[in-house]
Amino acid sequence: MMLHIPGVLTPEQVRQLRARLAEAPWVDGRASVGAQGAQVKRNRQLAEGSPLAVELGSIIARALTANPLFFAAALPLRILPPYFNGYAGGETYGDHIDGAIRVAAPGAAPLRADVSTTVFLTDPEEYEGGELIVSDAYGSHEVKLPAGDAIVYPSTTVHRVAPVTSGERLASFLWTQSMVRDDWQRSMLFELDQNIQRLRGAHGDSEATVGLTGHYHNLLRMWAET
Repeated sequence: MMLHIPGVLTPEQVRQLRARLAEAPWVDGRASVGAQGAQVKRNRQLAEGSPLAVELGSIIARALTANPLFFAAALPLRILPPYFNGYAGGETYGDHIDGAIRVAAPGAAPLRADVSTTVFLTDPEEYEGGELIVSDAYGSHEVKLPAGDAIVYPSTTVHRVAPVTSGERLASFLWTQSMVRDDWQRSMLFELDQNIQRLRGAHGDSEATVGLTGHYHNLLRMWAET
């Protein structure tokens, strides 16, 4: 399931992050990928675990975990500290699939990457190219969102970032281990949750909405790993 989540960050948070990134020391983006990814990745990122990456990443993580749509879609169990990247001057990231297991730091417990998230920090009119292109059974989906918005998609999908031919694309990206590892099960739970919310808004806590809420939680109880 792919989901556009608007307004994860406020305009003030976007300005704050961009001001700090404007002074940031960037490193080669290939530092965080394996041999296969390194062949197609050409971008810059903040050094993993650097004080600035940790500071700015905490802003992203708090905003996402407080967002009800993100929680409903990802059902997060653990979230890897966010990364930050930049693309300009033709930089790109070719077709790849995210590694299944991520480790936040040496000695840290491994995390299974179920859900990938990109939070955009620049508006679409600020750069040319740079679309996130996600391929699944239904085709290829191009994503280029306003600053502060996020896209959530399964880590199992092949995806790429098109070359940025002018301007600069800044973003944060991260992985989540979900309580429900199967994407189809997460999708069904999300749709059920959203329909329950609509029914509650229209009819309150009727016998039907209470019953459906119980059904949702019993499915979650059956599928969740904690």
